[in-house]
Amino acid sequence: MSTAEAAEASTAAARDKYRSFLHDEAEKIQWRHGRPPTYDTVNQLFEEGRTKEWPKGSLEETVQNAIKSWEMELTHKTRLQDFKSINPDKFKLIVNGREGLSAEETLKVGSYNALLKNSLPEEFKFYKAEEESFESSHEAFRSTFPRGFAWEVLSVYSGPPLIAFKFRHWGFFEGPFKGHAPTGEKVEFCGLGTLKVDESLRAEDVEIYYDPAELFGGLLKGSSIEDSTAAQGCPFSKKHKCICSMGQFFNPIKTQSLSVFIALFLFLLFVFLHL
Repeated sequence: MSTAEAAEASTAAARDKYRSFLHDEAEKIQWRHGRPPTYDTVNQLFEEGRTKEWPKGSLEETVQNAIKSWEMELTHKTRLQDFKSINPDKFKLIVNGREGLSAEETLKVGSYNALLKNSLPEEFKFYKAEEESFESSHEAFRSTFPRGFAWEVLSVYSGPPLIAFKFRHWGFFEGPFKGHAPTGEKVEFCGLGTLKVDESLRAEDVEIYYDPAELFGGLLKGSSIEDSTAAQGCPFSKKHKCICSMGQFFNPIKTQSLSVFIALFLFLLFVFLHL
């Protein structure tokens, strides 16, 4: 094998299997940390923990890789002009029925803040997205999930241009989270989404519906780290009469805001229409 062929083979082997735009014109991209990211650790977590292995070229694999590519661009690229997975002029992200975020707004706050923002009363806000920056939110979850936060498609119900899908997100709670000690346990949640794409298969509208209780039920199980400046006692104490079991909504329904009721109604409507 010639030197050129060896170099080409090495490059091909190094290419990420799930994120198609990671290495395309990488030298021209303005990367958040100065260079393209590596996903070896979270890819291993994904391959060891996934419940579905989709055939190569299938609609399910295509959707799964498209979402992974979008997440990579949102997390590691700093200019919308470098994005290939979305149509920046039309893009909008809607989570649990809240007001949609534009591409620029989503890039500014980051994926975690976009997905975790909520309108619950202050005493029940286990994560305050409005007080977190892009950097602080990603650092919080990087430390919480040292091996990464894996994502897979469980089902795809319709093809383009309006793709409806079910997904699963999981990781191992092996680092502290907001004053709570790690438990080492797997934390996961499932949800539903729709993805409207243009003729070039770039995302224009993304809607995500999920129950945050499934995520935070696992993260708040860790004991409080008393000497941590970030320590926050579990809000699900007896005085609040709340349920701490995973998969339950945390606070009594009577304390929910109107926007949460609307989000839940839209979620149930989506399930009814697509399942």
